[in-house]
Amino acid sequence: MVGMGGPVATFSVWDYVVFAGTIVGAAGVGLFQAFRGRKENSSAEFFLGGRQMSAVPVAMSLTASFMSGVTVIGTPAEAYLYGTSFWLFGIGYVIMSLVTAEIFVPLFYRLGITSAYEYLEMRFSRLIRILGTFMYTTQTILYTGLVIYAPALALNQITGMDLWGVLVATGAVCIVYCTLGGLKAVIWTDVLQMVIMLAGFVAVIARGAVLQGGLDKIWEDAGQGGRLETFNFDPDPLKRHTFWSMTIGGSVTWMSVYAINQSQVQRYISCKTLRHAKMALYVNMVGLCVTLSLAMLSGLAMFSIYKNCDPFTNGDVGSTDQLLPYLVMDILAVYPGIPGLFVAAAYSGTLSTVSSSINALVAVTVEDFIRPVWKNLSVKQTTWLSMGLSVFFGALCIGMAGVASQMGSVLQAALSIFGMLSGPLLGLYLLGMLFRTANSIGGLTGMFLSLVLTLWVGIGGQLYPPTADKTNPLPLSTTGCNNTLQSNMTTEAPRTTSVTHPWQPDVRPPLADFYSLSYLYISFLGALTTIVIGLLVSMITGGCKQGKLNSQLFVRKSDLVCFSCSRKSQASGKTEKGASEFDIGADKSGFVHCDPTSHDFVEATKL
Repeated sequence: MVGMGGPVATFSVWDYVVFAGTIVGAAGVGLFQAFRGRKENSSAEFFLGGRQMSAVPVAMSLTASFMSGVTVIGTPAEAYLYGTSFWLFGIGYVIMSLVTAEIFVPLFYRLGITSAYEYLEMRFSRLIRILGTFMYTTQTILYTGLVIYAPALALNQITGMDLWGVLVATGAVCIVYCTLGGLKAVIWTDVLQMVIMLAGFVAVIARGAVLQGGLDKIWEDAGQGGRLETFNFDPDPLKRHTFWSMTIGGSVTWMSVYAINQSQVQRYISCKTLRHAKMALYVNMVGLCVTLSLAMLSGLAMFSIYKNCDPFTNGDVGSTDQLLPYLVMDILAVYPGIPGLFVAAAYSGTLSTVSSSINALVAVTVEDFIRPVWKNLSVKQTTWLSMGLSVFFGALCIGMAGVASQMGSVLQAALSIFGMLSGPLLGLYLLGMLFRTANSIGGLTGMFLSLVLTLWVGIGGQLYPPTADKTNPLPLSTTGCNNTLQSNMTTEAPRTTSVTHPWQPDVRPPLADFYSLSYLYISFLGALTTIVIGLLVSMITGGCKQGKLNSQLFVRKSDLVCFSCSRKSQASGKTEKGASEFDIGADKSGFVHCDPTSHDFVEATKL
């Protein structure tokens, strides 16, 4: 019986048909775009879709890119184990969208760049650009491996298919249409995959409501189980989820994902006007909130069904990330093809993220490493090189899935990766965009020390996971299970880290509590450290005595109001880059006095 524990059904023939048809259809969309644009073989077409994309498909692609299989599987499990506090991420989405659309997008769009890390060379130095690209590449490969692993885990639970067979198949599908079609293929495939993801959530919620007697009953069960205690205003930064960590830490974490991540920046600047680029962010904000809400409702429906028989405690699943796939087969197996749709939803999210990551990795490799060395590459050579790199990075991401399998809960691990590596980078961008005082020595020092700090805290958190009093797990019961040796028991929910790491020491050192810092604050800590140290070191090393800096490299008041400017006035691209005033790096041979009355000092401090 549903919700009573024990083995559940496996895939039927129709499930395999629906799943295979969905994946083939997604790949077909990508291949269609590839062949449709065969006459346009330029790098601008491959990396930026010819800079002619409109707001809605780009917005859906933005949403799908990071609403991956990690979200489909991890967010409902989060609601099931910890309740609705994760819903507060919606506030973070709004803050992130406003800041990204009004500050970052106009700047990147105006400069007409292909790689987001070109800005770091324009503002600071070539070395900082290379380091930024290396950090992004490392982070993306790790994250993509995690994203590939998540749906493979779901398929393994539902169908019994070989885990590594699924991993390789995922990567292969992405490699094919990403290699042939470039960004345009990625974006249009993302649109289809986003629709499938949402349909999978709706199917779970609708069936759960029917079984439990309506959404009101699901909400009532969630309240009785303590799952609706959303607002926790405890200021303790060591608490895993509070109002402050979700809104402040969450908005900065997602800013590090959307504002400077190459996968996302590539989409903004592929839009045909700045207005479309900004609109894409705001439509994406709505898409993120809708997806989050559906995922949370799926988790609450799961709790309502399993409130008396937790499958994890009962031993029916081996990981908390397998809870939703287990639920799908438990409640939807009576409708042949629907479980296949759900798995396709998780899989679609993964395909969108992996293809986006591969395309972005190729773009930064070509723009940041290859073009500066081999400047005379022909269009044909660049195209073949890009295709070859797509295959290489696809294979590398598949290999990293093995590492991802050892990182515990897919949702927390994904956000922790962004916090450790993207937080310092976000601080570097803000330092360069907002403070004229900052120079390359300060930026490099701030980013390096910030990276050391975030890696120390993040890796320490993996070695010494926070205790239950910091994570606040909610109770789960097995009293209603049919086949359990643990009946009549009520247990605490396990931490979302469902893998026991063989390298974890048995004794917690005095610093273990420091490692319990909420994973959502890691990005905030990294960005703040970069800015503070970067400013101090810059002032000590002559940052206030720099020559005239190009105003194009800084946030301008017009960026906040110029919503409908044309590409001609906002993204002159090569013309701006080639202008004589467009100095590379912020350290100049000319000096001005650093006193409170100087123009540059006033501009720096007021920003």
